[in-house]
Amino acid sequence: MTLLKSQFDQVFERIHEAERANGREGLVKLLAVSKTKPAEMVSEAWQLGQRDFGENYLQEAVDKITRLSELDGLVWHFIGPIQSNKTREIATHFHWVHSVDRLKIAKRLNDQRPDDLPPLNICLQVNISDEESKSGATLSELPELVASISQLSRLQLRGLMAIPAPEEDALKQRVPFKKLADTLESLNREHHLNMDTLSMGMTGDLEAAIAEGATMVRIGTALFGARDYSSRN
Repeated sequence: MTLLKSQFDQVFERIHEAERANGREGLVKLLAVSKTKPAEMVSEAWQLGQRDFGENYLQEAVDKITRLSELDGLVWHFIGPIQSNKTREIATHFHWVHSVDRLKIAKRLNDQRPDDLPPLNICLQVNISDEESKSGATLSELPELVASISQLSRLQLRGLMAIPAPEEDALKQRVPFKKLADTLESLNREHHLNMDTLSMGMTGDLEAAIAEGATMVRIGTALFGARDYSSRN
């Protein structure tokens, strides 16, 4: 058994155990966060059956997407901050974007999505813990943002994403995740939508996120090991 397979098996066991404990069997998708990791490692994960991969750094991601284009069924998720001058490449190369937090970016992604591709799946990033240093729309901004983005024909508004402030206590971890889940339910009801995605939970809090309704957990270090940022500014 390779190290990567062992690590994937361990993460899947954590996910499945959390699903079982909360009566949510088969409802959570693993998004493998492959940022800073080489294309060869993504290919090895693909051979293990993993299909959804998350990337933060655009040029690095596009290089991997190009190199691995012959692998069947890869689904690429952009999960990093979005600059206006990067939207065309994001709209062209990705299947999902989890980090939309303002209408300007959504409109650019919509306008730049190629006509021969299906609508781009979008999650709105929410600053659920009200941290000044974090990206994301505030809860008060969401209703207007949802109303506007849901009208853009080249985007498919799928749900919400959040990165809560770190918390060691498992019960305290659940508080912001419950708030995000309640917010999604409220927005669906008020805007007559069927958003189905809660992108929440990482290596240190995936159990709490699944307990509160996560449909997609974003796991990197537990799968691929520590990241090397030494070559980055």
